[in-house]
Amino acid sequence: MTAGRSVAKLAGAGLAAGVVAAGLAVAPIGGAGMAIMAATDELKPVELKEPPLAEKSTVLDVSGKPLAQFYEVYREIVPLTGVAEVMKTAIIAIEDFRFYEHGPVDIQGMARALAKNLSAGGVSEGGSTITQQYVKQVLLNTAETSQEKDKAIEATYARKLNELRHAMWVEEKYTKDQILEKYLNIAYFGAGANGVEAAAKRFFGVSADELTLVQAATLAGAVQSPNSTDPAVGKEQRARLLERRNLVLDRMAQLGKISQEEAAEAKAKKLGYKGVPLPGGCEASKAAYFCMYVRNEILNDPSFGKTKTARKQFLERGGLTIATTLDPRMQAAADKAIKKRVFATDHPVAAQALVQPGTGQIKAMAASREYGSDKNEMSYNLVADVAHGGGIGFQPGSTYKTFTLVAALEQGMRVNDGMTVGAGYRASGYSSFKNCKGQPIGDPTHTVTNDEGSGGYKTLQTGTWGSVNTFFLELEARVGLCETVKTAKKLGSKRADGKPLGEFQTFTLGINESDPVTVASSYAALAARGKYCAPMAITAITDRDGKKTAFKPACRQAVDPEVADATAYVLSGVFTKGTMRGVGGIGRPAAGKTGTTDDYAAAWFAGFTPDLASAVSIGDPRGAQRYKLTGVTIGGRYYSLVAGSTIAGPIWQETMVQALKGTPATPFTPLNTARFGGGEPPPAQEETGEPESEPTGEPSQEPSGPPEEEPTDIPLEELTDLPEEGR
Repeated sequence: MTAGRSVAKLAGAGLAAGVVAAGLAVAPIGGAGMAIMAATDELKPVELKEPPLAEKSTVLDVSGKPLAQFYEVYREIVPLTGVAEVMKTAIIAIEDFRFYEHGPVDIQGMARALAKNLSAGGVSEGGSTITQQYVKQVLLNTAETSQEKDKAIEATYARKLNELRHAMWVEEKYTKDQILEKYLNIAYFGAGANGVEAAAKRFFGVSADELTLVQAATLAGAVQSPNSTDPAVGKEQRARLLERRNLVLDRMAQLGKISQEEAAEAKAKKLGYKGVPLPGGCEASKAAYFCMYVRNEILNDPSFGKTKTARKQFLERGGLTIATTLDPRMQAAADKAIKKRVFATDHPVAAQALVQPGTGQIKAMAASREYGSDKNEMSYNLVADVAHGGGIGFQPGSTYKTFTLVAALEQGMRVNDGMTVGAGYRASGYSSFKNCKGQPIGDPTHTVTNDEGSGGYKTLQTGTWGSVNTFFLELEARVGLCETVKTAKKLGSKRADGKPLGEFQTFTLGINESDPVTVASSYAALAARGKYCAPMAITAITDRDGKKTAFKPACRQAVDPEVADATAYVLSGVFTKGTMRGVGGIGRPAAGKTGTTDDYAAAWFAGFTPDLASAVSIGDPRGAQRYKLTGVTIGGRYYSLVAGSTIAGPIWQETMVQALKGTPATPFTPLNTARFGGGEPPPAQEETGEPESEPTGEPSQEPSGPPEEEPTDIPLEELTDLPEEGR
């Protein structure tokens, strides 16, 4: 077939390709040209694989407001009806003014471009249609390696011919409007903005359907060379973009799309680039730690992809709408209470999680430092475990005594059952404590003491209220270490670093590092009458096609409901007769437990109402065992000692008061006195101000050194002045 016949065949079909050069050439074009000529007999449509475009995913709070965005590239897909008419006009005028008249390629445009290419001895002008440009962008976006990316943009006739084959297929499958819509959504405009919607927001702070003539001309001018005209780079690039904008305006006037007067008026205006910041990831979110939790929930769940890479692409390219459990009002309450007492510049940090009983929904995650890479910011999740981007956590101290209390009640003990304990406790032998493998691990060589040296007769109530170390070591020995560990696991307890719980005799004193989400979830189970629900952050995910997948709470009955009721009954006395008496309650039924680790390395408070549970931790991320909470200044105030009721307790109190504001008070289910005994219930709690609480300490400890009791300011005679059955 001759070159002339090839051109005639293509033109008759309304098509043209690099082969047009052969028909127009007055001189041989070499091997590339001959290859093109030979290929014309086989020129036919070739299917273009069009995987979904990478589109940002949006995280919503419980009220449906955007909380954060995840994206590999910043893009928001919009229909053609969501693009201003002037934008469509501008892009067609400068890129392909005969777009609605020609087929896959513009014969006139290609002829003009090919003539220049031949004289230049290579490809110096593209002459590509919008359809061909769309094909090029698809191939570029689907390229995974650098070699594939280079091939997608290489200046060769072979690449142009490949584009033409795909363009023929695209023109057969879609209408012109559909092609234009696809092109406007895939095109890169510079400044990190992919697609016209993202570009309109990034450049001018408006949606694509709100673009003015000047703005539309600017964006239309940017697509030809988005890197050299990137306004975010500097003055030179902005000057080039301004020049390109004016060129677009002149072209629109030349084609009669606007008047010369309109063009002149528009050209007289400034560029108008606003540089609206790109949507931030978790570091820009008002709930950064919760955002990190959500991100890791998806990255760690195989149901979202077989590999971590696949899950990351699902999240950052999928255009998902992720509905979550975060309550902005509760988040604000936690943020305010923490920042009031612990400054971002303090070495120790405070962290808090709020969890809804009966669902496990995480309502808030807050910390005294922001998440980020700057000074006084944290690079990991202070509120969660390692699996959710967190660190190793802090030892929770006597908050773990609650698990021993639950185990005792499960085994039939009554709230006023007790025993006489000394000021110190030493295991009677190695067999006094056995781990869950049946191995004796008691340490008869070490004595655990109470901070104030107090001993005597203690019941489940008084021993808990006073957080007496020797009492809980004796209680753990009676109910069994393994049984206590199993109870803790049933209630969701685990180490923050993901390692197995350490099963030592001091388990009840809180030697296993944990995180606020985990501890709050365990206490939420008690609030829900023993129903443990795994922490939950995501309620639904809607994909780019509108398909919605809803998620339900993962719950199980962990302990007997009446056992949970009895535990709440005992723990409610902590506010009126125990270690939180100096701080007070929250004006409604509540229960909780303080926790202070060995030598004041960390301090906690965990508590709950039937409607909400929360846990607060304080420790030094530089190393809690090395940097103790003694002789420290926190929140502008000096503390000789920091314990659970010193700072964590007041943070918990203020957060819960504000978080539950407007929520009717729900009472606990009454204690089954026939099963667990009775006695006078704790007096009704009254909301207090914020009295100073004496520093207390009930240090927990590594297996090599047991924690001590958390002292209370309750006189000893008051603890012993109980009804006869309580002694």
